[in-house]
Amino acid sequence: MSDNPAHDAIKAKVDSNDVMLFMKGTPQFPQCGFSAAVVQILNYLGVDYGSDNVLADDDLRQGIKDFSDWPTIPQLYVKGEFVGGCDIIKEMFEKGELRGYLQDKGVEVAAA
Repeated sequence: MSDNPAHDAIKAKVDSNDVMLFMKGTPQFPQCGFSAAVVQILNYLGVDYGSDNVLADDDLRQGIKDFSDWPTIPQLYVKGEFVGGCDIIKEMFEKGELRGYLQDKGVEVAAA
């Protein structure tokens, strides 16, 4: 535990979910196009993932940016590792790299 509760909560979620998405809104109701795009990709790949709505908590919204040293949301973590935001996830998906990356990390994906 650190003296930063938001950091501790983020780390706990990242550590306890093989795939964790910090986003605006929820997977059922994304609140921005970038979050919606990442949700769409993860759902298309059939990935089981956790999510957290940064709009519901200001400490989380700022905390996740500090945690990753990445200025934008959404943010995707796989097996505790920060992968990137919408542009990176989209690019990896379009190049056909995301499925392989997830599989290499031991994450189940739907058959191609």
